[in-house]
Amino acid sequence: MPTLNQLIRHGREEKRLTDRTRASDQCPQKQGVRPRVPTRTPKKPNSAPCKIAKVRLSNRHDIFAHIPGEGHNSQEHSMVLIRGGRVKDLPGVKFHCIRGVKDLLGIPDRRRGRSKYGAEKPKSI
Repeated sequence: MPTLNQLIRHGREEKRLTDRTRASDQCPQKQGVRPRVPTRTPKKPNSAPCKIAKVRLSNRHDIFAHIPGEGHNSQEHSMVLIRGGRVKDLPGVKFHCIRGVKDLLGIPDRRRGRSKYGAEKPKSI
């Protein structure tokens, strides 16, 4: 606890806030290349190998991004577009890959929530 004299001389220091989006440069989406294709297991009560992508963005930042949906065609050195949005179960994963854009294909035969997974509208019978 500082004395009154110390506070008069130095004052209180402002708490620095960390920037959660410094990798995205305040952009809504960013393009990147996948150098690796790892999987990761979630935090304690849940368990499943979750598909994530290590992405080197166009501004040279390396981040981890989650690949939503079941199955993907993404390989090493494929181009992906990422958006914000963290995954609560996976520590350090603060971005999502956008399906149906660049080299990451959408999910075929998906009926519900199609816009989130880059799926085409099914042909009416």
